Amino acid sequence: MIIPLSILDLAPIRPGQSATDSFAASVALAQHAEEWGYRRVWYAEHHNMPTIASSATSVLIAHVAVLTRTIRLAPGSDQNTMRALRRYVASADTFPEDVLELQGYLAGETRIPGVDATPGKGTHVPLYILGSSLFGANLAALLGLPFAFASHFAPDALQDAVAAYRREFRPSAQLEQPFVMAGVNVIAADTSSEAQEQHLAAKRNRVRAMLGRGRSFTDEEADMILRSPAGQHVQQMFRFAAVGSPAEVSEYIDAFARFADADELIVAHQSPTTEARLRSVALLADTVMC
Repeated sequence: MIIPLSILDLAPIRPGQSATDSFAASVALAQHAEEWGYRRVWYAEHHNMPTIASSATSVLIAHVAVLTRTIRLAPGSDQNTMRALRRYVASADTFPEDVLELQGYLAGETRIPGVDATPGKGTHVPLYILGSSLFGANLAALLGLPFAFASHFAPDALQDAVAAYRREFRPSAQLEQPFVMAGVNVIAADTSSEAQEQHLAAKRNRVRAMLGRGRSFTDEEADMILRSPAGQHVQQMFRFAAVGSPAEVSEYIDAFARFADADELIVAHQSPTTEARLRSVALLADTVMC
């Protein structure tokens, strides 16, 4: 089964590195993805996280776009971030109207008299709904937009959300048929043992990022947390993870695409170093898309 692949880049700031190093790694990742035939790179907007440099996705996208040629670059965010930026609790309730307002700006059919988007007016930039629940699925179906499910960190409702989206989908000017993207973690390495070592390092890093709260954990302490009830959330976030040699990862990706009923996969390469991540990008593309 050959399925299109995209990449999710969280722009991680590695221990001992800076945001500048993270941006350089994002450029290298996008260039590598372009070379290997990935469709697009997604940048997640996260704030107040010292280990992630993508708080201003527009800045990062502009930087990467200058240094790439053909690959598509897109921002993504979440309701918690939007709520924090808009400064009022009820902003999530108006999200459907916000999407329609944005569509109007990009189509040159503004819903706000006297307000136009420059230079976005008339560009018809395609919109996608990213969700981790039935709300996002139903909204994408109602508006006739592609639906991406964040199963790389929120796996529980994947099948129910995709089924609801496909069942309720209404064709639109942007999209005639439903189009599903599903997120999956990937660590592809030359050997299975090497991939498993990277997988453990990735989970330790997730513990430090999510539970550290300003303190540093040793590997032994991180492993203890992973075995504790507090660490089960981190373990659950890696529920959908293709980890292993190229053949093992290819087999997992094929099965996951069928399980998710996906038309495209958004891959979060979780290798703990830039070099290993670029290797994972190449190995996955070589086995899945060729």
